[in-house]
Amino acid sequence: MGISTKRLFAKGFFSSSTKAIPDVNQLPNHIAIIMDGNGRWARKRFLPRIAGHKRGVEVVRDVVKKCAQLDIKFLTLFAFSSENWRRPEAEVTFLMGLFMEALKREVVKLHENNIRLMLIGDRSRFSEELVQQIEVSEDLTKDNTGLTLTIAANYGGRWDLLQAMNKMVTANHEPTKPFEEEDLTSFLSMHYAPEPDLFIRTGGEKRVSNFLLWQLAYTEFYFTDTLWPDFDETAFDQAITSYQERERRFGRTSEQIAKVSIE
Repeated sequence: MGISTKRLFAKGFFSSSTKAIPDVNQLPNHIAIIMDGNGRWARKRFLPRIAGHKRGVEVVRDVVKKCAQLDIKFLTLFAFSSENWRRPEAEVTFLMGLFMEALKREVVKLHENNIRLMLIGDRSRFSEELVQQIEVSEDLTKDNTGLTLTIAANYGGRWDLLQAMNKMVTANHEPTKPFEEEDLTSFLSMHYAPEPDLFIRTGGEKRVSNFLLWQLAYTEFYFTDTLWPDFDETAFDQAITSYQERERRFGRTSEQIAKVSIE
């Protein structure tokens, strides 16, 4: 993309795939991933679940590096859903600590590599210390123009839609016309990014689990049995190859796409 990511944020450049046909390239511009299978990976090795989560953080580092090398502009990772609070208290406490540790350890490296870090989700249940660390990390990297790494934590797609609608209604006390897509999208958590081109879920499950419900309307889905801690470069390349083999029609016919390609 010839326009810098920073300028795209400022201009609200990104449009809806239901309103305009986006550019289709060999590599996805935006990848979204549900990183599933940490606990099962650990159980298979007779290890505590936390061992799988620790290994999962290492894989995050590898995938971020790979996306940056490929000049993929946006990577969004589902780290902790609004429903994950239902897990055992000890595991939740560990995950919050691991999140804090990863932010402190990795943010400087992200900044040195021109990567912008964003966090989406409801921060009201996080500790004050964690919220402060998130804000510091986002502020440090806010002007970076390479890969935008978004971490979804205490995030849910329905929460996102509700908070966006509430903000939209508050901002328009007396609307003079019916609301349209663009009225809502500017209030969504990921208003700064294009819709994902490729959605990956590891671990064998085949559902979106309340992740980016609005944004995944025309995203290509890729499900793999590979557990997240085993999601290495080969597994990543297989996901990219699958994406490259898709015909992205956005409501059109194959004949229409072939005609555009010829022209």
